[in-house]
Formats: sequence, structure tokens, C-alpha cells
Amino acid sequence: MERQYIDLYKSYSEIIKNNAAQAMNAGRDASFALFDKIGFPTTNLENYKYTDLKEVLAIDFGLNIQRLPIPVNPYEVFQCDVPGIHSFLYFVVNDAFYPVSDKRNDALPEGVIIGSVSDVAKSHPELVEKYFGKLSSTKQDGLVAFNGAFAQDGFFMYVPKNVQLDRPVQLINIMRSDVDFMANSHNLIVLEAGAKAQLLVCDHTVDNVRFLTNRVTEVFVGENAIYEHYKLENTHTKTTNLSTLLIDQQASSQVLSNVITLHNGLTRNTIEIDINGEHCETTLAGMVIGDKNQQVDNFTSILHNKPNCSSRELFKYVLDDFSKGAFTGKLYVARDAQKTAAFQTNKNILLQRSAKMRTKPQLEIYADDVKCSHGATIGQLDESALFYMRQRGIPEKEAKLLLMFAFTADVIDFIRIDALKDRMKLLVEKRLRGELSKCEGCVICQ
Repeated sequence: MERQYIDLYKSYSEIIKNNAAQAMNAGRDASFALFDKIGFPTTNLENYKYTDLKEVLAIDFGLNIQRLPIPVNPYEVFQCDVPGIHSFLYFVVNDAFYPVSDKRNDALPEGVIIGSVSDVAKSHPELVEKYFGKLSSTKQDGLVAFNGAFAQDGFFMYVPKNVQLDRPVQLINIMRSDVDFMANSHNLIVLEAGAKAQLLVCDHTVDNVRFLTNRVTEVFVGENAIYEHYKLENTHTKTTNLSTLLIDQQASSQVLSNVITLHNGLTRNTIEIDINGEHCETTLAGMVIGDKNQQVDNFTSILHNKPNCSSRELFKYVLDDFSKGAFTGKLYVARDAQKTAAFQTNKNILLQRSAKMRTKPQLEIYADDVKCSHGATIGQLDESALFYMRQRGIPEKEAKLLLMFAFTADVIDFIRIDALKDRMKLLVEKRLRGELSKCEGCVICQ
């Protein structure tokens, strides 16, 4: 699997570098050397025990290392209309930031920079060089290393000190190709001290070919800053979505990450949050609705490195048919991280015996004055509750739907954008009814 990409990099590394900014090239050879050494992750690795990528990585995907323009108008293929959301709207097509003219983006506060990583690295090199790769370069992960070797662009957002965005930023990832295609993009998000921002990421596919996306996102949240990261996936069954979210959290900051998978092929979400300041608050939530042969693996890690911080984590899965789910949650409390409060929960419903769920919550605690817990459950719908509802005249199908919707409700409640929360309630209900059985344009936002 690795050999074709190793040979590709050795033959075309200069072309890759010539079509990317210097800040992205600084660690490129080191990333390739690491990938050459460790290769793609396999199920022999503990962290990838439940994600078998062998078959999909054997596909001969195309890469756009020459940065040829993609013939697509994102506004035509993605008509977003969440009532009342009023977002700043941006696109990444495959693995390149797509410049669009949108009047609402002209209202960005002074000092806020949103655009292409490659372009901003040229116009503000000192800013990108200060942060780019600082989190990803420490990871001994084959997917992250591969991204570092091949990514040439991505999404960039910078919010300066004490600036608070009054509306969400919406990033649309669109996959578009006539042949089987791989996209590697590297996103960078920086919030200075006292800043506030909400980012909504929507993953979307256009064509009926096999796609593989390998996206790395680095997020730096300064002191007293507030950051919310929402990731909504509704792609098609031929899509493999590999996502790595790395967050550095400083003192007295607040972070919320909520990742919701409504429809997909094979998905692996890696979320790692380093709490590096006192009095931080961290919330990590996620939901999966799977059927057919869909597979979703959520791997999370929260590192409490400083005292007097709190974190809470909740992931829920509803799996039907032959779908497979996996959840690994690591909570680490360092020796000096006294007064830590950390709670983790994973709950799962299997609607058929053929559906499979693997869950592995973990605690690693070295401090003695803490409040920490974790728990996981795998089961079916509550038969007593179902019986109670049927006794009161509710048809069995509707009763099951109501129970499933109630099961997912607290994950939706973690959404702090009211318009998005209302829309998600509708879409989750439709998904549970089986009405969203495939990607239909932008079913997230239509």
C-alpha cells in the first residue's frame, strides 16, 4: 500500500513543494521520513484496533499535486439554507480552498483572517509559521505523517485578541471528481486570548466514485477564549473519511467539540485535546446513526495536564443492519493536575443482532485529588418503555422512533447554535425513519 506513495513522493516532491507555501514545506520531508518508517496504521496498533484500512488504501486513488483547477461551482452543488444561521460561508473543494465572492463575508471584524492556508502563509508568513505543524509534528501517526507529506492547502482562520465573531463560520468540504480520488488538506485555526468563534464543518460528496479524505485540523485556543467545533458528515457509502482534530487549550478557555455522523461509508474521527492551562472547561460530544454496511470509529483523547479543570464527554450510537461502530475514549490526568473533574460516557443501541459495536473507555490517573468516571453500555431499545407506550395506543414503529430520538436528544442539546440545533432535530428524525438513505445534495442544510 505504502510503496506507490513513497515512490510518488520521491519522484514528485519538488512539484509538491512548488505548489505549496514555505510554511507547509518546512516539515514536509520530516513527515515523509516518518511515513516511510511507520507506514499507514494497521489493526495491529492499539489505537487503530477497530479501523481496518487495508482494503481501502489498496485502491489506486488520484491526487492533484499539480493543483489543477476543479470544474465546479460550489454554490450550485451546495445550497445551504439553515433558517436564521447567517453564517460566514467558505468552501474547500477536494483539498484546495475555493475562493468565492460572498457579501456576508465582507462583514468580518477587523483583524480576522479567513482563507487558504497556502495564501495566508504568503501574506502573513510569521503568523502561519508560528503555529503550523506544532501539534501534528509531535504525533507518531501514519495518517498524520502522510498528510504532512502530501497536503498542499487547507482552511485557515485567525481571530485576534478579544475579538468575538457574532455569527458562525461555516466550512463546506466538497469532494468532486470523475475518478477515484484522494484529498489531503491541513487546516489551521487560531484564537488569541479572549477571542470567541464557532466553526461548523459540513462534509459533502458530489460524484458517485470512491473518495478518500485525510484531513488534519490544528486548533489553538488562547487564554479565556471560547471555541466551538461542529462536524457534520453526510457523505455516500463509497467515501472513506479520515479526520484528525488536534486542540491546544490554554488557561480559562472553553472548548466544545460535537461530531455527528448521519451517513457515510467508512469514517475514522480522531480527536485529541491537550488541556495546558488551569480553569479550563472541555466538552466533547458525538453521535452516530448507522445502517447497511457503514462503519464509524471515534477515537478521543483528553489530556488534563494542569489542575482545576473539568471535562465531560458523551458519545452515542444507533446501529442497524450490518453497520459497525467503535469508540475509544482516553482520559489522562497528569500528576500535578489536582482538582480535575472528568466524566466520560458512551451509550449504544443495536437494532439488529447483525450490527456490531466495540467500546473501550479508559482512565489513566496520576493525581489523587480528582473526580473522574467513565462508563459504557451496549443494548437494545428499552422493552418496558416500548410496552408502556404501546399500551397507550402508540404504534410500535412510532414508539421505537420516539425512543431512539429521545436517546440521541442530549447530544443534539450540546449544539449551541439554535438554528442548527433545530435543523439537526429534523434531520436526525428523518434519518431514524430511514428517509435519508443516501446523500441528496446537501441534506445537512437543505
